[in-house]
Amino acid sequence: MAREIRFRRSTVGTMVVASVVVLAWFLAPLSAAAQSDWPASWVSTPYPTEFASARRSAGSGTSELARLPEVENGSGGPPARFDSSVQLADYAFDPADVAEAPPAEPQFYTLDELREEMKKLAWTKGDYKIVPYGNLWGSAYYGSSRFAPGQFVLYIPSADDEGEDSFVIDTRRTRLGLNIAGPQVPLFGCAESGAQVEIDFMGFTGNVVGGTVVPNSENFAGVLLRHAYAELKTENWRVLAGQTWDVISPLNPGMLTYAVGWAGGNIGFRRMQIRGERFFHFSDACLVTVQGAMMQDIVSDQTAFAENVNWPVLQGRVALSLGESSGGPRPFTIGLAGHVGEQGWDFPGADDYRLPTWSVCADARYAITDRLGIQGEFFTGENLSTFLGGITQGINPITRRTIQATGGWVDLWYDWTPRLHSHVGYGNDNPLNADVPTSGRIFNSFLFGNVSFDVTKKLILGVEVSHWRTNYQDKAPGDSMIFEFAGQYAF
Repeated sequence: MAREIRFRRSTVGTMVVASVVVLAWFLAPLSAAAQSDWPASWVSTPYPTEFASARRSAGSGTSELARLPEVENGSGGPPARFDSSVQLADYAFDPADVAEAPPAEPQFYTLDELREEMKKLAWTKGDYKIVPYGNLWGSAYYGSSRFAPGQFVLYIPSADDEGEDSFVIDTRRTRLGLNIAGPQVPLFGCAESGAQVEIDFMGFTGNVVGGTVVPNSENFAGVLLRHAYAELKTENWRVLAGQTWDVISPLNPGMLTYAVGWAGGNIGFRRMQIRGERFFHFSDACLVTVQGAMMQDIVSDQTAFAENVNWPVLQGRVALSLGESSGGPRPFTIGLAGHVGEQGWDFPGADDYRLPTWSVCADARYAITDRLGIQGEFFTGENLSTFLGGITQGINPITRRTIQATGGWVDLWYDWTPRLHSHVGYGNDNPLNADVPTSGRIFNSFLFGNVSFDVTKKLILGVEVSHWRTNYQDKAPGDSMIFEFAGQYAF
């Protein structure tokens, strides 16, 4: 029988104390030093998005022309491409100009020009600048076998239960948001203040049909709060409070689908937190980032009645980034992260049951050239359903024990032109078979490839083909080829 790894309470206590000490160190006021690669004050720290090609900066300096990047948030936020029309007040129309005008070409900006153009889009209220953004995002899926949960793919139901093909058209991934830049705060070394609020329409509406609660439908979508946080930051540190992405596993594969490999090797989601970050600039080409956070304990495993416990989930990460920034991510980054915590359950006849949750994670990203790069993540841990690990299985309700899982993913990208991009990748999530109950999911994997085209700086069209396979305990596997067409219009 496979060896099971169990988490000890004494270890939890030690890690809690160490994490609190580290977090307190982050929050100490620190003097700011000049740093050329810090993003504009109202733009949140870059994190991954579904269209991963936009994470990469085109060009090697601000003097070069760069493809208009997506505005990203501190957690994988929305692709929002900005554009503007230049109107000259002293220009008088001359019909001769029409004949002499060259054919229209895609508009490009240097990074400095781009920042100035974005500032024009902000609303101003006193010392605050508010930048609205959003994107209309639609997808059409065809699966050779039905996929779960239905509006996107997490796993494939067993052929014993489903097996028929399926077609879905969905627009609920559409997003709306605000980026807010506030005044500097002298009490904290003139740190920049800011905030972000973002929603999509993947929320649960709580519809009741015939006395039964059913999921939201395409034309009756519920609002889902993605991000809602405030932050203070300098070139050397950052403090954040609110809801945004986990600290662990900060990358996403460059998939077009809404669920970017979740339950198939990609873990990490959004939750409420208090986070501290410290940036050590050893040189212009070397940055070390240390992050720590106290997270709200959220239990998504519905196999038993869950309840809050009396201490938060603790997360931490250390990352090394090498190479010149050029206004975007550095060419090479490697990180090591993990979390510890506890979840509470009320089983029949066993009230106030406590089970640990923990993980050890690694992430890496390497831009080999301006057009070619590779990235990936690895994880192992227990009780990971709330982090979308273990194929969304955290505990075994029969044995009342946690489910251990190991997995990861890898993604290779290539930009054929400044407007044509492609990704290919693979991932898997492998729970320990002995931990999984009868009929449970014991292995889930995906293989994908896609091509996306920037029709304009605001309109992206893409096609993705993926193969998903899910194995079960004592049941036939689920297997499906999935074809997706996705379109995004940003503003």
